[in-house]
Amino acid sequence: MQTTGQAWLVLQLTKSAWALGVVGALQFLPVMIFALFGGALADRVPKRRVILFTQSFSLVQAAALWLLIATGTVQLWHIFVLAILLGLTSAIDMPTRQAFVAEMTGREDLPNAIALNSSVFNMARIVGPGLGGLLIAWLGITPLFLLNALSFIPVIIGLAMIDVTQLHTQLKQRVEKQVGTFRSIRDGLSYIKMTPAVFLVIVVIGIVSLFGINFNVVLPLFATTILNAGPAGFGFLSSTFGIGSLLAALWLAWSNQRPSIRTMLLASILFCLLEALFALSHWYELSLLLIAFVGFAQITFTAIANTTLQTVTPDHLRGRVMGVYMLVFNGSIPLGNLFTGGLAHLFGAPIALLAGAAPSLIAAIAGWIFRSSAEKDVAKSLKEE
Repeated sequence: MQTTGQAWLVLQLTKSAWALGVVGALQFLPVMIFALFGGALADRVPKRRVILFTQSFSLVQAAALWLLIATGTVQLWHIFVLAILLGLTSAIDMPTRQAFVAEMTGREDLPNAIALNSSVFNMARIVGPGLGGLLIAWLGITPLFLLNALSFIPVIIGLAMIDVTQLHTQLKQRVEKQVGTFRSIRDGLSYIKMTPAVFLVIVVIGIVSLFGINFNVVLPLFATTILNAGPAGFGFLSSTFGIGSLLAALWLAWSNQRPSIRTMLLASILFCLLEALFALSHWYELSLLLIAFVGFAQITFTAIANTTLQTVTPDHLRGRVMGVYMLVFNGSIPLGNLFTGGLAHLFGAPIALLAGAAPSLIAAIAGWIFRSSAEKDVAKSLKEE
C-alpha cells in the first residue's frame, strides 16, 4: 500500500515517470552498496536487537513522510531523502531478517518457514496495491501514510515480546579475537568462495536476478503494445503473476521441501524457458497462463535457494552469507531494470525479455552441469542436523 501511495504522490507532485524511476533506484541502490555491511552487523549483534532498531527507524521515516503530507509541505526532495534512508535501513534489515528465520524456527522447519514467509509477502503484493488504490480513492493519500506508520507499532511490539531463551540458535560462546568489519566481510566472502553449494547458489541467483527477474519493467509494454489488453489487462497480468507466486509459496510451505540443488536448478531452468515463451506469446489468454507459471517457478527456485543457503551455512556466518544473497538478489534490481528497460527502448519488449532469459538460462544450465560438489555439501549438512 505504501509503495502504491508513494508512486501516486510522486506523480501528483511531478507528473514525471523519470521521478518515479529515481525514487525506485534510490531505495535499492543502498542495498547494492551496503548489504555486505548489514550482513556483517547481523553476525556481530543479536539479530532481534538489530531488527528492533531497523523497524523503529522505519516507523520514524514513515511518520515523517505522513507529517510532511498532512501539513502540505512535502516536496520531491523530501521523498528522495526518505527513499535513500529507507534503502539504507533495508540494507541492514533484509539480511538480518533472513538470517533470523533460522534462529526462530530451527533448521528442521526452515523450508516451511521460508515458504510461509514468501506466501505472506506475495499475498501482500496481490492485496496491497488494490487496497492502497481504494483507500486513496475513498479517503485520499494522507490516511494511507498514517496507516503505514501505525503498522510498525505491532511489529515492534511483537519483536519485543520474543523470548530470546526459546530461540533455536546454535551459536556458542566462541573464543576468538574481534576483527574489523572489512576483515569480517572478507571472511564471509572467502567462505562463499570455498563452499561449492553456497557459491553455486549465489552465482546462479545473482545472474538470474540481474538479467531474468526484471520483466515487471516491460510488463506494461506487453499489456499495451504486444497483447493490446490496455490498463485492465496489465492489472490482470500483474495479479496473475502474484497468484502463481502465492500458490508456489503455499505449496512449498505445505510440502516442507528440503534443500535441493537439483530442484532449485530445475525450477530456475523452467523459469527461464517460461519467460522466453511469454516473450514470444501474442495471445493474451496464453500470456496470462504463462505469467502465472513464471511466478510459480520464480518463487520455487528462490525459496529453495534461500533454504539451501541457510541450511549449509554455519550460524556464525549466516548474516554475512545472507547479506551477499540480498546483494545479488535485491541489490541487482537497479542494474537489471536499466538493462531490460534500455533494451526495450531500443529493440522492443520481447527482445529485451529474451535477452534477459538467455544468460539466465545459460547460468542455470551451467549450474546443473557443475552441481555435483554442491550436492555433496547439501547432503553433508543434512546429515549433521
